[in-house]
Parts: sequence; C-alpha cells; structure tokens
Amino acid sequence: MNFLDIAKSRYSVRNYTDQPVEDEKLQKILTAAHVAPTAANLQPVHIIAVRETDGLSRISKAANIYHAPLALIVCTDKTKAWERPFDGMRTTDIDASILTDHMMMEAADLGLGSVWICYFKPDVIKKEFRLPEHLEPVNILAVGYADGVPASPDRHSSTRIPLEELVSYERL
Repeated sequence: MNFLDIAKSRYSVRNYTDQPVEDEKLQKILTAAHVAPTAANLQPVHIIAVRETDGLSRISKAANIYHAPLALIVCTDKTKAWERPFDGMRTTDIDASILTDHMMMEAADLGLGSVWICYFKPDVIKKEFRLPEHLEPVNILAVGYADGVPASPDRHSSTRIPLEELVSYERL
C-alpha cells in the first residue's frame, strides 16, 4: 500500500484478539519510532514496550488499553527538549506525537490495529513503572490484531470536515 492508502485504512481499534504481536513486527514498529524526526534532532523521547501480563495489568490501573497484547508508553525527557527562543514553547509533546504517529502507521502497514490513548492517569504510570522525575508519559499506543469489522477506508468523506474548511490558501 502507499502511504495515503495506509492512512485511510487505519482506524482506532478498541477490540483485540489474544494473538500476541510478533517480535519482528514489534521491532519494525520501534524502528519506525527510531527514524522519526524530532526538533533539532534532540530525541527527547523514551518508549516503554509492555507485553507481559503483569505490565499490561499495571497499565490498566491508569488507562483502558482495550485488552491489547502490546502497549507502548511514550514518554518525553524534559531535560532534552528543544525550546523555541521566541516564546519558550517546548517541543516534547510534538516530538512524542510524531514518534507515536510513525509507530501507529507502521502498525497499520503490518496488518495490526492500534488506538492512541491520551486519557490516562500519568501519576499511576509514573508510579507503576518507576519513571524517573525527568520522564513524563505523554500517550500510550495500544497495539494488536483487531477483533471485529474494520472501519471503511472511505469513511473520511463523511467523518471529517471538508478539505475546503481544513485548508486556507494565502491570497496575494
């Protein structure tokens, strides 16, 4: 598939089979994160890959991961972030989001489903995974084999605002 086909076919999966994600697929997903760009190439991110039952149970104390067999906790390292000099905006959340998007699209290309989770209790994740003070969990990507009927790749024409509303063009 080309990128646009992958992007159109990807959807938020909230039901997974029990089939584990194969090691080689996990490595490809993590490689997609590894090659993702970050501001000034500072790479202020850390990913915790969780596949064991105990770890998944600990995540479930903080978030609904929909019984996915794999969860990727994406954290930012507050000590490495690039800061825009004009207003002090730090790019940590942006960098983490770019990595997450790369992983999400690679998972889709590999035939896996995923859902991006921001609704979680960061303090519980910090405690359960003994994160050092400088690491901040930003999101969780639940990954696995989808159980159910996939969303139509043609759904965007009815579920998204029209392109004309999304984009404006500079007028001279």
